[in-house]
Amino acid sequence: MIRIGVIGYGYWGPNVVRNVHSLDEGCVDSICDINPAALDRARHAYPAMQLTRDSSELVKSAHIDAIAVATPVWTHFELAKASLENGKHVFVEKPLASTAAQAEELIELAARKNLKIMVDHTFLFTGAVQKIRQLVDEGVLGNLYYYDSTRVNLGLFQHDVNVVWDLAPHDLSIMDYVIQEKPEAIIATGEKHLNGFVDVAFMTVYFPGNIIAHINVNWLSPVKVRTTLIGGEKKMLVWNDLEADEKIKVYDKGVELTNGHGV
Repeated sequence: MIRIGVIGYGYWGPNVVRNVHSLDEGCVDSICDINPAALDRARHAYPAMQLTRDSSELVKSAHIDAIAVATPVWTHFELAKASLENGKHVFVEKPLASTAAQAEELIELAARKNLKIMVDHTFLFTGAVQKIRQLVDEGVLGNLYYYDSTRVNLGLFQHDVNVVWDLAPHDLSIMDYVIQEKPEAIIATGEKHLNGFVDVAFMTVYFPGNIIAHINVNWLSPVKVRTTLIGGEKKMLVWNDLEADEKIKVYDKGVELTNGHGV
């Protein structure tokens, strides 16, 4: 039985606690949050749970095997680092840290300590993404040509990271899982308008074999859009994550040039 301490019971923490609590192989040992109101909610949901406002009680506890971090992004690095240094496996809500350098340091520390560190890329475990990977692996789409993802909405504005750090980890993790090639180059551009952080951004990723990927993330869209298009030589796929039914549609059309006139 893996005993897990959860740090953060605000927006995402309750989901982590609920899912771990339902596992046969694991249990939530303790919950930590600096907000008394959050702990009151946790106490109401789990009356017998150990609660604290001091994260070091979980990090240093001899009764806990792993720490789940579901706190604001700017706190991820220090909490994850302290957990690893105290011999705990670590599960972190995305993004892993505030900078690439911090992320690399955590990965290297986990390797030296022979510990696991994992980012909560939830979409990788959904039926839709698993199906897309299956279709790609089975060659249903043929050789891939492009990956085009749009993830936009009005807010929620973050106050410690920009829109790329907030929303793009979803798309980058899915893209990496589906394409399974190492990118050769990446270009990113964006602008900030409201709170000092970039709130509209576009990313282009180049892969071997002329595969190109485009990711659009935006906190200033009047409508919420969660759509991914994947084009191949045999068929094309559209994934609309906001659809209640038929989230994935495969179009029986590919792209093939049959004569010099492009017909």
